[in-house]
Amino acid sequence: MSGITDTLIIGAGFSGLAAARSLHLRGKKFMLVEARDRLGGRTYTKRFDDGRYVDLGGQWIGPTQDRMYALAREHNVEWYATYNEGKNILDLNRKLRPYTGLIPKMDVLSLVNIDLVLKRLESLARQVPLESPWTAANAKDWDSLTLETFIRKHCHTRDCYKVVRAGLETVYACELNEISLLHALFYIHSGTSLNSLLSIENGAQQHRIKGGMQHLAEQIAAPFHEHIRYNHVVKSIVEDSDGLRVEGSNFSINARQVILAVPPVLARDIHFEPVLPLFKTQLLDKLSMGIVGKVVGLYDKPFWREDGFNGQVVADENKPFQTLFDSSPANGDYGTLLAFCIADRAREFFAHSEAERQSMALEHFTHYFGAKAATPLKYIDYCWATDGWSRGCYAGLYPTGAWTNFRGSLAKPVGRIHWAGTETSDIWYGYIEGAVRAGERAAQEVMHSES
Repeated sequence: MSGITDTLIIGAGFSGLAAARSLHLRGKKFMLVEARDRLGGRTYTKRFDDGRYVDLGGQWIGPTQDRMYALAREHNVEWYATYNEGKNILDLNRKLRPYTGLIPKMDVLSLVNIDLVLKRLESLARQVPLESPWTAANAKDWDSLTLETFIRKHCHTRDCYKVVRAGLETVYACELNEISLLHALFYIHSGTSLNSLLSIENGAQQHRIKGGMQHLAEQIAAPFHEHIRYNHVVKSIVEDSDGLRVEGSNFSINARQVILAVPPVLARDIHFEPVLPLFKTQLLDKLSMGIVGKVVGLYDKPFWREDGFNGQVVADENKPFQTLFDSSPANGDYGTLLAFCIADRAREFFAHSEAERQSMALEHFTHYFGAKAATPLKYIDYCWATDGWSRGCYAGLYPTGAWTNFRGSLAKPVGRIHWAGTETSDIWYGYIEGAVRAGERAAQEVMHSES
């Protein structure tokens, strides 16, 4: 297939869709190509013949994610509150500790230590400028340390370290030695606050989309669906005096401008001619993706609620999952237990066969919520690191030195190529909100360059 367009958008996740929507609303000529056979990128709603569904990718929205709420309202897509009533469980040192509210049952010294560590991170994060993290007064020092180094220095009890580590691994989707302290602080500030990133009520996990997050993606795309091409894998982008030629195994498209809205690890697989600037290519080489697996048990009802539990668990390093949530639909017609399996735990868990994984998962679900958890209607798991068109989640990880050495190189246009994706957003980096903001910003760049 060959074609000609003014703007070619590569990637039909929320960032590419947001860019396409912006251009469509202004009557601009564009095409959107996607390597997968579906919309949504790092969001993925798996649907079953009986009408049930599970979100295996990004699924939550919360306060200050203004663009997501606006898009849902615009497309008449409803949202609902994440279930958050009843007792939590802390699985620590092979002992289950049910508790209500925000404070788990632990020794006072560890609780005080946890509070001080989180407040310290929060205080430092506010000192990081969102538009230019590398200009923070202590940027070089913070960028030379890993988050793990900071946590080990400030966690003075073993139990404090275990709980903080499990929580932060869930936030960043990595081992804490894989990111710099500066990146960790920027990420906190980008997402409003650490409390917001960790919380359901008034936090990033407050609401879910009825019908699944992919439903919203499909509604956004509906007005311009005829401009979308699936199963189009981009292999090269060549720029000359006439514009850009984007090619794959079964197509060649000429465009005046390109918006690249794919994860950084995929962008570096594309052949660029002329080659990208050194700052851009070296940063792309530095960034890895978080490792996230979602492990789901689907039940005829959310039975744990009847027993006074909200489905939430935090577990120390002796378990395959860092955290669990109630991921049931709005009406509670069926129950969904969702476990996050992240970083080294995911690498180990997904090395087992599916049958072994199911046995391990149900053993732990039963340990937390009783015999009813042993017999789900369906068991599903999904590892984003083995998804060929994401290679990880939630987002690209900045190791030590990357922010101060390469600064804001990722988001900068290169000639007629504009860069989107959640990794190029100052606000809500790593979240769907950030992806939308980045796509809209890239579309504005395109339109500004045409004027």
